[in-house]
Formats: sequence, structure tokens, C-alpha cells
Amino acid sequence: MSHRIKRTQQYIFSSLLHTHNSSILKMMKVQLLSSDGQIFEVDKSVAFLSVTITNMFEDMGDTRDAIPLPNVSGPLLAKVVEYCKYHVNAAEASEPADVVQAWDAEFIKVDNTTIFELILAANYLNIKSLQDLGAKTVADMIKGKTPAEIRETFGIAPATAPATTA
Repeated sequence: MSHRIKRTQQYIFSSLLHTHNSSILKMMKVQLLSSDGQIFEVDKSVAFLSVTITNMFEDMGDTRDAIPLPNVSGPLLAKVVEYCKYHVNAAEASEPADVVQAWDAEFIKVDNTTIFELILAANYLNIKSLQDLGAKTVADMIKGKTPAEIRETFGIAPATAPATTA
């Protein structure tokens, strides 16, 4: 396939992703395979919020095998899919920003371990908005706290001074 045709196809596909009428992408499904073997079948419009998944899909060509995500467990992938589904639907419905922010605030009300796992998954999957949400949440958690309070919040042992030799 010539480079020009491939670029044209990419442009058309990219245009489809960015239109309000994403019914074509909603009809198209992609399977995601978590690190623990769980398969999630989602609309491409949902999966393609991830730059990593988009690139992997394009690299796989015509095969329709599940896209392996070895760095994301099933329960965590379920949370990521929930986030992506909401944001795709909110964009299609032109939800006001304050409604989306309120949903995000409820979504991210999880334990500290899950917040950090979501940040790592968002980084691996290249979902900037989820990564930013997690980072903002952590920043809000440490804002105005002393180092001792931050260590307590995140269960970090106090730093010990290196032993000195006499």
C-alpha cells in the first residue's frame, strides 16, 4: 500500500474519530486482553481514547485478535474502560464541563493504591486526561501538608540518615 493511500486512510479514520456522529465507531468493537486474561469488548471510540491501543490496533493490521495489555490487570482495566466510556458518551452528549468534573471527582474517590495504579495505567495506555486526573488528585492530597503528614497519608516510612563511619 502506498504511503499516500495509508495517509489518506489515517486522515479519514482520524476525521471519523473527531466527529460528533461516531455511530460507525460505536458499531465497531475491539477486544482488550488484560494481564490476568480478562477480555473486554468495547467500542473502538472508547478504546481509541488510548493512544497506545490505537497504535497497537493499527500495528496489528487486519487481524482482530484481542489487544494484549500486559501492564494492566482486569479490575484496573475495568476502571479505565468505565472512565473512557463515560468520557466518550459525555463528549457525544455535549455534557457541560462542570458535570464531567463532578463525575471525575466521584470516579477518582478510590484508595491510594488504586489512584497510583490508575496513573500508571493511564501513562502506559497514554490517556492524558486520566493521567492528569490522577496527578491532580495526588497533588490535592499533599497540598498544604508537612512532609511527615505526606508520609503518613501515603504510608511512607520516614527517611533514615545514612550511617556515618568514624
